[in-house]
Amino acid sequence: MSETVQAKFSVNGKEVEIQTPGDRALLEVLREELGLTGTKFGCGEGACGACSVLVNGKRTFSCSTTVADVVGKSVTTIEGLAKGDALHPVQEAFLAEGAMQCGYCVPGMIMGAVALLERKANPTEAEITEWMNGHLCRCCGYVKVVAAVHRAMQVAEVKP
Repeated sequence: MSETVQAKFSVNGKEVEIQTPGDRALLEVLREELGLTGTKFGCGEGACGACSVLVNGKRTFSCSTTVADVVGKSVTTIEGLAKGDALHPVQEAFLAEGAMQCGYCVPGMIMGAVALLERKANPTEAEITEWMNGHLCRCCGYVKVVAAVHRAMQVAEVKP
């Protein structure tokens, strides 16, 4: 464990300040300190995508990102996508396409899809597949995930 730091950053539009070891995984802080349990632990190595969040708008694997890495930055979790009762367009698309079975990987996949569509509004199927390869689904729901990303592309604005 590293030295304890006073970490200030934004989560879902709200400023937070916590005292924790600087090398502590962002995933742990989100779940254990801030109660944001939508972000899931999968592999602990940044290889499965279950822990995906957006840091300054970029897909980030929170299990391999330290608290020190996000000081002064903006973090968006799955809980921060909806605006009141209105789901984010990518969340709506995942529901409409039935792009889930057990649902464990879905929050990370949704965050990944949001990041992709922020980077490129009209990705090809090959680009979607390549990007989403950073997300593993043990239920193998990939066909519907790609369909959900295509559906979300039809919405003019897909911003967190």
